[in-house]
Amino acid sequence: MSRPGFIHDKLDIKFLILYLMNRVAAPVDFATLAELTFCDDGVSYFDFAESVAELVSTGHLRLEEEKYAITEKGRRNGTICESSLAYSVRRKCDRNLAKVNGVLRRNAQVRTELLPREDAGVTLRLILDDDKGNIMTLDMLTVSEEQAGQLAEKFRAQPEKLYESILQALLENDEG
Repeated sequence: MSRPGFIHDKLDIKFLILYLMNRVAAPVDFATLAELTFCDDGVSYFDFAESVAELVSTGHLRLEEEKYAITEKGRRNGTICESSLAYSVRRKCDRNLAKVNGVLRRNAQVRTELLPREDAGVTLRLILDDDKGNIMTLDMLTVSEEQAGQLAEKFRAQPEKLYESILQALLENDEG
């Protein structure tokens, strides 16, 4: 019995993974790579997991801090083989990549760091960038890591809100 979809074996899955990794905006974790790869009914979880492991062992992908990135070897070989993928699979991948890349780019522009201090408290660094560089970096003293974590989450959810509030406060006319 033949498998459904356009992907029929592990080699097709490897081509698909390299196609995706060649176009993703930043390194991704296993779950995100799986979500992107399961765009075709012919992909099984076990074949996918084996394919990822084999691509790492052959030097096509690298795994750092639980995130996968494509290597130059993977980029070169993936480009050569991408025409082997069905056009409809590539189109579906491109649509899914647009969503994931939007999130990855946003995450790269909005960052937080916790900096321990020798005295009491933790310094929370809030960083907001755009394509041209840094927009804002703000260091704040917090009383605990827990508080810093809560503030960091709020900032990551709505960085524009904080930036706008700071601008309004600085531009406010104090004449009265």
